[in-house]
Order: sequence, then C-alpha cells, then structure tokens
Amino acid sequence: MKTAYYKEYSHNLGRDMEFKVYGHGGKPMLVFPCQDGRFFDFEDRGMVDVARPYIDEGRLQLFCCDSDDINSWSRVNDWDNRNRIEQAERFFHYICDELCPRIFDINAADNGGHYADGILTTGCSMGASHAVNFLLRRPDIFAGCIAMSGSYDAKLFFGDYKDDLVYANSPVDYINGMAYDHPYVEMYRNRDIIIVCGRGAWEHPMQEDGARMKELFEYKDIPAWVDFWGDDVAHDWPWWLKEFPYYLNYVC
Repeated sequence: MKTAYYKEYSHNLGRDMEFKVYGHGGKPMLVFPCQDGRFFDFEDRGMVDVARPYIDEGRLQLFCCDSDDINSWSRVNDWDNRNRIEQAERFFHYICDELCPRIFDINAADNGGHYADGILTTGCSMGASHAVNFLLRRPDIFAGCIAMSGSYDAKLFFGDYKDDLVYANSPVDYINGMAYDHPYVEMYRNRDIIIVCGRGAWEHPMQEDGARMKELFEYKDIPAWVDFWGDDVAHDWPWWLKEFPYYLNYVC
C-alpha cells in the first residue's frame, strides 16, 4: 500500500498540522479522528487494514488528519464558550480552505490529473460528528460520508450556551431550520450520506441524535441512510471495524 506523510503549517490554526495518505488513487476520503485524536489513530486501530481491499484496488484513498478538539470542543475548563466555538471555526476553515485543496491536488496527481467531484468523509464518535457537520456545511466540497456513532447536537459539548457559531456547528439545529427549498437541500439529495449507530453500550445520546437526523432528512426528502445496528453493538472500535468496510461498498 502506498503511503505518504505530510506536516504543513496552517495559517488558520497558527501551527503545523499533520496528515497521512493511504492509497495510490480512487475516491478521496477524509478521516476525522475520535475526540482529541491524532492522524495515526485510524491506522493504529486497524481501520486502514479493514479498508485495504478498496485501497489496494485503487477505489479509495484515505487522508487521515489531526484533530483540534482539545482546543475547542473538549476545552471546558479554562476558555469561555465563545472562544471555544471560535477555535472550532478556525479548525473548520483549516480543513475546508487549507487541507481540502491539498487533498484534491494529491488525489488528482495520483489519478492521472483527474480531479474528484468531491471528498468523502468518515469518522467514529467525535470523528463522525465532524464528518457529518463538514459535509452538511460544505456540500460543494464533500460528496458523502460514513459516520459511525456520532453526536449531531452541539449541546452535548456546549450545554445551554447558544450563539451563531454553535448553531452553525449543530446539524440537528440548522437542518431543522433550513428551508425545504434551500439550495443545500437539493445538494444533500445528491450526496451519499450514511449515518450508523449501535443500540448497545455507550451509544447515548448518539442513538437519539441519529434518530432525529433521520426524521429531519425524511421531512426534507433527503435520501440519507440512517442505520441502527443491534442491542449488542457498542460505541467501541470492534464494532466500527465491522461497520466501516460494510458501508464502503456503497460509496466506492
């Protein structure tokens, strides 16, 4: 398997950010790590290996990025909420304005100069939250997602605090408030949106958020696939290792 490691300065975050690429071509997929995670976690947990058939066949190219959650979503003790969500927004712009252009260029170079129509996203837990939020906020960049066991309501991290940026990063809120004829809604109808959650241990409030997203998508005629696995399916890596390759077959 072809791999490449990058460490590049982010003007939005004011520090170096690392990412690693797996594969020699195919559809580009951006991998968000779990909360406070690193770019190498997906590989260390065996997720790259379970995707190997798609990677080796040239159907999929993974781009695993670093998180910045520790400076925003997770930083509850020494920053006020406005500073936290502003930092989350800087990470958003790092991904969309700095990393995604690099993904398109690297992927195109490996695909003989052909640029992809969009970037897929994926992640587990907090990584799934990002995968969905980024896709929904920028459907012009992102082509679909496989989101495993994510939360899609910002109140999990911000409680009763609300402002414009918290709203902009809370899918259950902004999809609910989005008009049926909003141009993004039509774009969502042409994206591969897959949200999966177990019904077992530690899958709350992820179950409830997934169910709410399913209601909102159905109300707006967005053909997203919101899938719930059994009562034995926990919020943990052994299950994500089963879920990820299962759904790859539908997007690659």
